[in-house]
Amino acid sequence: MVVTGAGGSAVAAASVELGPHGVTGPVFVEEAVHSYLRHVSIERGLSINTVAAYRRDLVIYAGWLTDAGVTDLGAVTAAQVSAFVQFLGGRAESPLTASSVARILSTVRGFHRFLLEESLVDVDVAHETKPPKLGLRLPKAISIEQVNQLLAATDGDELPQLRDKALLELLYATGARVSEVVNLNVDDVLEEDVVRLTGKGNKQRIVPVGSFARAAIDAYLVRARPVLSVRGKATPALFLGVRGHRVSRQNAWLIIKAAAERAELGIEVSPHTLRHSFATHLLSGGADVRVVQELLGHSSVATTQIYTLVTIDTLRDMYTTAHPRAR
Repeated sequence: MVVTGAGGSAVAAASVELGPHGVTGPVFVEEAVHSYLRHVSIERGLSINTVAAYRRDLVIYAGWLTDAGVTDLGAVTAAQVSAFVQFLGGRAESPLTASSVARILSTVRGFHRFLLEESLVDVDVAHETKPPKLGLRLPKAISIEQVNQLLAATDGDELPQLRDKALLELLYATGARVSEVVNLNVDDVLEEDVVRLTGKGNKQRIVPVGSFARAAIDAYLVRARPVLSVRGKATPALFLGVRGHRVSRQNAWLIIKAAAERAELGIEVSPHTLRHSFATHLLSGGADVRVVQELLGHSSVATTQIYTLVTIDTLRDMYTTAHPRAR
């Protein structure tokens, strides 16, 4: 593997010799990055997309270290990691947003933590580096009426329409990530109106499916999928394209975009829009935040609580509009 720096130069590799008390030779970037990516891929079982994102982040970091004249990871200082963060947010050409800088720093911190755990370095120099403060970004949800318009735009008896209706109904009914839905197999649609989703870190959860989504899925399974499946190789995938292959994330995004255009919503709608709308509408209807956390597959309730801010804003707007002494 060659890790290419920001200036197009490759970072040289060298062997790392370990003694009984730690490193006895320099720790070069390419070899260390290769080991870390293998670790997160094989030992931690992270997804291909996540590993690819880590690789992109570390290419940027490796390029910056090379340009700074650093070849031995054991010689990196905490001040240099902080300088790298400042470089990301302040570079003249394509400066990164605070969220992008925070994401890259998270990768770099994980990388340095790995180096320490593997006794490749004596200290974790990235541990104390703080990410830039993030502005509060509220999830973008659409109204229940707009969701109904979007779903109605997939009505029809043609094979793609039956599939698209089932796909969109399931996304909104479960609040699933688009990757979770396109990776579903037929066997994951269980009896008693529930579906088995596999989320980040291969964690599985069981989520109820409402009557509208279940009816759409049943119609697709009976009238569309058997026809689509014979067009390609045998596959357990639930959602199939016109050639009989598993629908990709990109295909799902295009399906939703096309439905939004037909519905004439006049706004950008993505797969995550339906996930945000699912959470917002549940909380607005009185659902407990920890129940929504479980349904969304969030590891922390703090992630889910941001949706409560959306519902509070809605209540405030309604109050200001309706109450005679609100203004």
